[in-house]
Amino acid sequence: MTKKILFQDTSFRDGFQSIFGARAFTPDFIPAVEAAVAAGITHFEAGGGARFQAPFLYCGESAFDSMDAFRKAVGPNIRLQTLARGINVVALEQQPADMINLHALMFKKHGMTRIRNFDALNDVNNLIYSGQCITNAGLEHEVVVTMMELPRGCSGAHDAEFYTKTLKQILDAGVPFSSVCFKDASGTSNPRKVHETFKAARKLLGDKIELRMHTHETCGTGIAQYIAAIEGGCDGVCVGRAPLSGGTAQPDLFSLWHALKGSDYDLDIDVEKIMEANKISKECLKDYEFPPEALGIDTEVIFSPMPGGALTANTLMMREAKTFHKYPEVIKAMAECVARGGYGTSVTPVSQFYFQQAYANVMLGPWKKMTDGYGNMVLGYYGKTPVAPDAEIVKIASEQLKKPVFTGDPIKNLEPGIPKAKVVLEENSLPVTDENLFIIGAFATKGGNKGLDFLKGNFKITVPKKDPNKVVAASAPAPAPVVAAPANQAGNYRVSVAGKSFDLHVQPI
Repeated sequence: MTKKILFQDTSFRDGFQSIFGARAFTPDFIPAVEAAVAAGITHFEAGGGARFQAPFLYCGESAFDSMDAFRKAVGPNIRLQTLARGINVVALEQQPADMINLHALMFKKHGMTRIRNFDALNDVNNLIYSGQCITNAGLEHEVVVTMMELPRGCSGAHDAEFYTKTLKQILDAGVPFSSVCFKDASGTSNPRKVHETFKAARKLLGDKIELRMHTHETCGTGIAQYIAAIEGGCDGVCVGRAPLSGGTAQPDLFSLWHALKGSDYDLDIDVEKIMEANKISKECLKDYEFPPEALGIDTEVIFSPMPGGALTANTLMMREAKTFHKYPEVIKAMAECVARGGYGTSVTPVSQFYFQQAYANVMLGPWKKMTDGYGNMVLGYYGKTPVAPDAEIVKIASEQLKKPVFTGDPIKNLEPGIPKAKVVLEENSLPVTDENLFIIGAFATKGGNKGLDFLKGNFKITVPKKDPNKVVAASAPAPAPVVAAPANQAGNYRVSVAGKSFDLHVQPI
């Protein structure tokens, strides 16, 4: 008797993030979602991660409206999952306690079923409160241990013992959860290490806890990792489907199905129906530009663990800045940033910290400019890194940022966010709704508030599509308009109605 391996279809979240930097219009892919449900798929990643930020920042859409459209398309019984980053949740920076709780409430309100929740530093203290909020909101909490391979010559963390120790800390801390996931955003973990980790985790958790694995095909070993995890006791994995699979995205569903032939494991899928669903996905996305670096594998990522979900976002940025020719140097420089930064896992936001610092080191000279994210990480403002950062780097960060080392709880260092967000909304004559409060809080940075810009209609659409104004006709009645611009606000708007897109300019009254 074969064991049925569960799978989550990540095409419409991590697939988008890994290939397009998460920049995809919701009406374009809803017909593909409907086709996937018709093909028998019952578990989708539907938001969170960069698919919270990108709709607001690049698509002129509300991520909440996108989640609503997703739920409407799949019906009430399909599991919809999102991704959260511990005390950062889905925000650009770490969030205070009231905003962390509001995140869980809003994602429950907008149709989600499960939230996969990780901390890039594997600092369990950053998962306790966020996990409790997710559970209290009536959502399934999938707690995460994050994985990667260290650069050559590094040791002291990111081995099977370290991951088992982190899982024990989660259990000892009493973090509530419904399932456990080991997440390798860079896809670099050695398959043997994956197998040993899952054997140890299964022994620790027993047979009743759902145990999952998430990886990317970035360096070409994703399927090997999944086979190793499954043989070690894994219950479920994340897969993509054409054209949103392979390369920087998740291993392909058919590739895993094929690899499991003749084994004691099976995916239990209707191949013909899924082939038809894949055709519809390809048709929906035929006008999108697929960057070449997203489609192949890059084995040098093994030595500088760059996540698939961050790679294309960074290359898009470098193309826009006309510095893409420096990309190989930046990837090489990233290894030193990982080695000297305390071994935080290369996953958002830490992967961006590594890349931003490596970019600065290449463009300005090594350590001439300590970036805010990397500097605050090595100084302790995001929590405790797996090992102590290099003392020289800590000294440089402290001097350049003019801040001391911090050893406390990052959440307790932050003042409540909802009252501040309410003031911003009132000062700008915007509706004070829970959604708007969260948008303002999630996009607050030292350089301004892109959430406020969105709500006022001040945004620029930058989607990698041949014709950004063309929306694929839906096979069923189109969802409600996905732009959540408030009434009576001047600005530029993109409105989608019945599968057609219209650009509007509203003059001030």
